[in-house]
Amino acid sequence: MSQIFLAVAVVVAQGLLLLAMGFALVRMLRGPRAQDRVLALDAFQVNAMLLLLTIGLRVGSALYVEMALVIALIGSAGTLAFSKFLLRGEVIE
Repeated sequence: MSQIFLAVAVVVAQGLLLLAMGFALVRMLRGPRAQDRVLALDAFQVNAMLLLLTIGLRVGSALYVEMALVIALIGSAGTLAFSKFLLRGEVIE
C-alpha cells in the first residue's frame, strides 16, 4: 500500500514540477522587466533541481542527487551574478 502511494505521489510531484517549469518559462519569455526574467530563471532552476531529485528517488540512483547538487550550486551563483549585474551594471567591481 505505501509503495503504491509513494510511486503515485512521486509521479504527481513530477507533473506539478513540470507545470511549474512551464509557468517559469512563460515568465522568462514574457517578463516585462529583466528582474522578472532573472527571478523566473531562478524558479526554473530550482524546479529543475527538484525534478532531478524526484527522478533520482524514482529510479533509485544517487547520480541524480549529485547532478541536482551541481545545478543548485551553479544556479545560485548565476542568480547572484545576474542580480548584481542588474543592480550595479557590472559583476566584478
